[in-house]
Amino acid sequence: MRFTRVPIAAVLLLGLAATPAATDSSPTAGPSGDGGAPTRAGTSFRTAAEFEQGRRATADASAGDYLYWSFPADAGQRPTVKATVKLPETHAAQTWRIDVYDGLRRRQACQYGAQTRTAAAGTPTTELACVLRTVRAWSEPWADDPLPGTYYIRLTAVNLPTSDLGVPVSAEVQAGSEDMGGAAAVDGSLAEPLVPGVAMTSGADEEDSDGSAVLSAIEPEDGWSSGWWSDRWVWTGIGGVLAALAGIGGYALTRGSGRPPRVPPAA
Repeated sequence: MRFTRVPIAAVLLLGLAATPAATDSSPTAGPSGDGGAPTRAGTSFRTAAEFEQGRRATADASAGDYLYWSFPADAGQRPTVKATVKLPETHAAQTWRIDVYDGLRRRQACQYGAQTRTAAAGTPTTELACVLRTVRAWSEPWADDPLPGTYYIRLTAVNLPTSDLGVPVSAEVQAGSEDMGGAAAVDGSLAEPLVPGVAMTSGADEEDSDGSAVLSAIEPEDGWSSGWWSDRWVWTGIGGVLAALAGIGGYALTRGSGRPPRVPPAA
């Protein structure tokens, strides 16, 4: 009777573990266009405007400017960066490009997405996107893998016609990520996330400051995980429990009644 309950317990354990795994794989979400999101962009890595994932940052600028923003990304996340550029009513063909750099200012390749797009003459808007590789908790020093820390967005027009230099444009950027779970876990973690960047102070602080940049303090909402936890621990624990139950059930089936075999009396 005890052995027949083993599969039921296993099914219950699998069901409990599958529920959080499915929830964690959903993209991050959050309010956009509200308080906390910057309304301008920096002009270099040192003055990149910070914003959190899920929020939408905006900026008014001139064609030909380099626009910089930054956001945090943690281990196990696959960030997606999107940008929308609103152009004036009259303009020549313009090519816009979005690039993403990690905390060491290494340019990260996009897995897919329209990283460069040309807006035909008179086109009111153009949209760009870049889906990065999954952020790893640890990597070899010689590798170019994305690592936890600050990520920089650079948006600019390339090969801009002289007639369009300085025309007013407005930009809107948004960053989000998908949690890849234990499939992206590695055996190792960084001692500290790569957060070497600096950011602009808030409007209130700038009135009393000397205009110098301050160290970046933005981090994920739940803090830096540093790769110490993933749902791979859950599945490893379930595997150990199922192996133990299988061993107990196999022993119960093969041990017999425990009595010595009956020998028939001699004739």
